[in-house]
Amino acid sequence: MKSPQTFFFYDLETSGFSAAHDRIMQFAGQRTDMDLQPIGEPVNLLVKLSEDILPSPEAILVTKITPQQTHSEGLTEAEFAQYFMDEIATPGTIFVGFNSVRFDDEFMRHTLWRNFRDPYEWQWSDNRSRWDLLDVVRLTRALRPNGINWPFTEKVDPKTKKKVKIPTNNLVDLARENGFENVNAHDALADVQALINVAKLLKDKQPQIFDYLLKMRDKKEVAKLVNLENPQPFVYASGRYSSDFEKTTVAFPLAPGKNQGSVLVWDLRVDPSDFAKLTDKEINAKIYAKWEERTKPDFIPLPVKEMAYNRCPAVAPLGTLDEDAQKRLKIDIQQIEKNLGALKKNRGMIDRIVDALNSRPGFAKSSDVEGQLYDSFLPDADKARVSVIRNASADDLADFHPTFTDERLPELLLRFKARNFAKSLSADEKQLYEAWQAEKLQREIPLYMQTLFWMNQIAADQIPTDFTNDSEKSQFFALKYRTTARGEIDPFLLEELQLWAESIMPAED
Repeated sequence: MKSPQTFFFYDLETSGFSAAHDRIMQFAGQRTDMDLQPIGEPVNLLVKLSEDILPSPEAILVTKITPQQTHSEGLTEAEFAQYFMDEIATPGTIFVGFNSVRFDDEFMRHTLWRNFRDPYEWQWSDNRSRWDLLDVVRLTRALRPNGINWPFTEKVDPKTKKKVKIPTNNLVDLARENGFENVNAHDALADVQALINVAKLLKDKQPQIFDYLLKMRDKKEVAKLVNLENPQPFVYASGRYSSDFEKTTVAFPLAPGKNQGSVLVWDLRVDPSDFAKLTDKEINAKIYAKWEERTKPDFIPLPVKEMAYNRCPAVAPLGTLDEDAQKRLKIDIQQIEKNLGALKKNRGMIDRIVDALNSRPGFAKSSDVEGQLYDSFLPDADKARVSVIRNASADDLADFHPTFTDERLPELLLRFKARNFAKSLSADEKQLYEAWQAEKLQREIPLYMQTLFWMNQIAADQIPTDFTNDSEKSQFFALKYRTTARGEIDPFLLEELQLWAESIMPAED
């Protein structure tokens, strides 16, 4: 018997963008019933930043959460992981976020991995699942926009050099346009409330597509629509597609993707005849083009992307594309059919593109154990030992010295104990951990201090005069552009980060 379902809307504020190496600093959420009415009180937690982490100054200027604050008010990561699994990840929970599949969910997985919890089961076992409203918003805007005020932003057209308005689906802008402005944007709890309001708006104004896409969070339902056994064109919204067309196109499944549970799809806006004469070298040049090349106005990328069934893709049958949507999205169905016919006649081209995409090297493996989550699943032989660790007290851990099958786990256990149960370390273990911590910080602190110095210069409207090369100068002006675009720099936050760095800096011999 399945557990009754509830939504749990959640959001994170983190010390940076790397799920493997940065940390959750704030976790907030609210459970609701399936009618989006709140159940219980909201959750709002800080998580202590471990003393080997230098948080991104740019991130802290946005969130305004200091490392010192997490230490005075927060839980340890181990305490947070236990609370999350016991109180949040209850059977029947549907975890809902905004861009959570690509960001928040990754941080949760790595946090659980570091703390000897299963990094995957919280999203699929016991009738649990996940849903990402960002692509739901995109597809609703594309197909059924009525009743909702949709935000726009301005950008400079690279061809005409004129400012043009383009659609944006930013949560803050969407909230503001619809009368529930998020005045504390980038506070996790405020973002959660804004997200619930957006969900209510979608469900109220466009209930049919809301319910349909809720069902499509299930990879099995996605596979019924998008499959290689009976391939059919389908409507697809993704951040990879242009804002000029509401991030939405008509796509067609081509072949299995490089990653298990994925499929390569063709953007049927694009005539495949234009790519039929590409050589293997030219195909690879497009695949491996650097960002600078991709952003040039004359660069034409391959109209193929990998779609993962289990990442809540926003897909719908072609029949949902009514005349109004076709006009708004600039989709010509006759041209789509023509391109599909040409695609089916160019199997050789498809095979060459598919082979090139699927032969891409994977991401370089991390040399650090905390970045090795996806290297392999936990061996069955270690599962009982891992269970003992996550349920052990400091005294228990001091006397527990397991022999692991998985080579990642000894180092992971050392760091787990040092960060959460420091008194459980033996003298040798303490020496090992402090040596690792010192080496890490000595490697990272010079650049970190330079960044803080540059930010103080930017706050004072000054430009350093001691750049060692043009690359360093470019980095400074890129930093200045990013930080000033967000508003004034708070000198208090920079001072707190300086004090944090000094407090954890390894002592000189």
